Amino acid sequence: MSQIKDQVVWITGASSGIGEALAYQMAAEGAKLILSARRVEALERVKKACGEVAQSRIELLPFDLSKPETLSSVVNKALELFGRIDILINNGGISQRSLAKDTLPEVDRRIMEVNYFGATALTKYLLPSLLSRKSGHVVNISSLVGKFSTPYRSGYAASKHALHGFFDALRAELWKHGIKVTMVCPGFVRTNISFNALTGKGQQHNKMDQAQANGISPESCARSIIKAIKKNRNEIYIGGKEKYAVFLKRFFPGLFSRIVRKARVR
Repeated sequence: MSQIKDQVVWITGASSGIGEALAYQMAAEGAKLILSARRVEALERVKKACGEVAQSRIELLPFDLSKPETLSSVVNKALELFGRIDILINNGGISQRSLAKDTLPEVDRRIMEVNYFGATALTKYLLPSLLSRKSGHVVNISSLVGKFSTPYRSGYAASKHALHGFFDALRAELWKHGIKVTMVCPGFVRTNISFNALTGKGQQHNKMDQAQANGISPESCARSIIKAIKKNRNEIYIGGKEKYAVFLKRFFPGLFSRIVRKARVR
């Protein structure tokens, strides 16, 4: 079982939700943290909330995943902070709440840029360092809709499905080099993801989904993620009964198709 203490952990999307909860729990386990998101003031709040003892072991690296031209230099800056990255947690992302027919193509592209191209670019730029050390762990916060799709999530589900295609291939390529890849698929978690989700025209949704409000806590989700990292799991599903839809689709696809048509997901 892998240990977290003294590992250098880089968390994107660390200013709220699952990323924030991961920061607190990783700090409590003695990790050295690099926290990233767009808003530096939010990152400063999270760093302070990690506790006085952890302050000297936390660095902030604000950046925007939607700006691909900056990501190579961002990775270089991250490596300079502690001299290495042991665990990269690709958590930053954006969701969607709109029917496919009502969603502008540029909104689909924006979602894909952040959720897919952002995560894969950071990973690719970090790979030379991981390969030179023959160790490392890349953890991707996907979603249950990375395994199946539901209404109002077409672009979001597409971006998460793409993550699985890329990182499953990467895992198969890198195992012999000592580099691990974990895919994390949460269901409903009580975060602001639905507030920040994009509508079909690219505006902020600004509403809390009922299913999201009734979901598991970010703290519970973070505990499951850390457990999966320690156990070097390839893929995990986190949530309530919604996680069993993965198996329903796999073994009873026709039934799943009929059920998902009526799904209340917003």
